[in-house]
Amino acid sequence: MKITEEGKKLLEDKYQEFFHNPLVEKMKEVPMHRGSNCYMHSFRVARKAIRLGLKKKKVDLEAILVAAILHDYYLYDWRQDRSKLKHHGQRHPYIAAEQAKRDFGVDELVQTIIKSHMWPMNFKEYPKTKEAKVLSICDKGVAIREALCSKRHKAKRWNKYEKEIERLF
Repeated sequence: MKITEEGKKLLEDKYQEFFHNPLVEKMKEVPMHRGSNCYMHSFRVARKAIRLGLKKKKVDLEAILVAAILHDYYLYDWRQDRSKLKHHGQRHPYIAAEQAKRDFGVDELVQTIIKSHMWPMNFKEYPKTKEAKVLSICDKGVAIREALCSKRHKAKRWNKYEKEIERLF
């Protein structure tokens, strides 16, 4: 899919709007895979999803971007909160979609993309749209990369990863 310079600027502005949003910055407090946090993970997924989305025909890049940033917007550490531990993988997409709607007023498409990002772990929500498939694939790719990276290695590379996600393009 070809994107104009104006389209790139609009996506970059949207990305930066979320990147500096105080509500989204709360995701920095939520640990993720092997020394990463929810904020870092989500913005890495967003960058990867936009790159993949640009290779597809007729996709809503803005919906992909917003859903990628908010796909893990659940704001709790499920490893510490025993009540959240059971079935976190299946439940957190619904929590993230609900909170994204509450805090950012996202539309139905974005909510659907968020809810289906954990397929096949959450087999009830199959990614039916191209946008949902892009996010699901990219989330798994980033999660695997983070999970395979050691905590020590991650700590050394933290500054590199922060620089990596400062801009979308």
